[in-house]
Amino acid sequence: MYHTRLKGSHYEAGYHWGQQLYQNHQLIKNNHTFLINEERRKFAKQCLPIYQKYYPEILEEIKGIAEGQKMSYEELYTFLLSMYCFDFCPHCTCIAIKEEEQIVFGRNSDFFVELEKLYMNCIYQLNDAYAFQGNTTAFVEMEDGANEYALAVGLTSVCPINIKPGFNAGMIVRYLLEKCSTTRQVIEVLKKIPIASSQTLMIADQYGDIVVIECNCNEIKVIEMEEHFLVTTNHFHSNEMLKYNREDIDDWKSKERYQVAYSTLKNKSLSFELVKDILKGQYGFMCQYDRRKNADTVWSVIYDLKHKDIYRVEGNPRRKDYKRDKRFSFR
Repeated sequence: MYHTRLKGSHYEAGYHWGQQLYQNHQLIKNNHTFLINEERRKFAKQCLPIYQKYYPEILEEIKGIAEGQKMSYEELYTFLLSMYCFDFCPHCTCIAIKEEEQIVFGRNSDFFVELEKLYMNCIYQLNDAYAFQGNTTAFVEMEDGANEYALAVGLTSVCPINIKPGFNAGMIVRYLLEKCSTTRQVIEVLKKIPIASSQTLMIADQYGDIVVIECNCNEIKVIEMEEHFLVTTNHFHSNEMLKYNREDIDDWKSKERYQVAYSTLKNKSLSFELVKDILKGQYGFMCQYDRRKNADTVWSVIYDLKHKDIYRVEGNPRRKDYKRDKRFSFR
């Protein structure tokens, strides 16, 4: 994974990072995943006023990156604001448990092997925003993270049936990490901002308030914890959201991953070690991908919110060990 720290204003952080890449002859627009077409241009322009209203500072960061890269701001925001709406979906698993002495949130990020050197771990300490550490297969947008108030957020993408202008999954995670300190704040925020893509969001705070939020451009369903644990993968589970699942896509065994995690948590004593072993695939299929087919678990992270620690594997947890990351400080 590529590691970066970003400080100052959103614009300054973006410009510094974009310029740093440029000076090392790394041009974002030359990456083969940097895909733009007329449909995405039109959609991103429709999203732009929404970000200008709710999250103008993220547009400043994108503008900074573009200027540091000496590239078109319009092309860069088109690529980022339309993500999760038109391109391939990440395939991930989120698990959370709550007991008297533990609040644990774990996530496997499953994606393409060919891109694994581009994946990022970021520490953001920006002006007028909560500091956070997060991980992403892209940039600017986050897929999981925990902020200075020990609020953890993780997404699992669901291929959309339809889309509308609004925040995409990665931008939602980034926004929540910068703006919210509790799970209840997250729920209120998500009821206000327009949502573009389809996803589940697992939210856990240091008080043990844990929910899964299934949402798309039409509906939001909050699933409260009832059994001291929650699981989510790449499809909707609530009755209200089932109609938005697509059966015509390869979701990398989403239902099997869900069932393995759910049944294990249901029948075992809950613990940090159990979460880790589930993510490592010790109880059934979770990360046992065939890398020859360009698929793998590309990182795994566990947020220990009770003790305010972060453990991460940069690669597949079945082959590598979790290491504690001491670089980020919680309140």
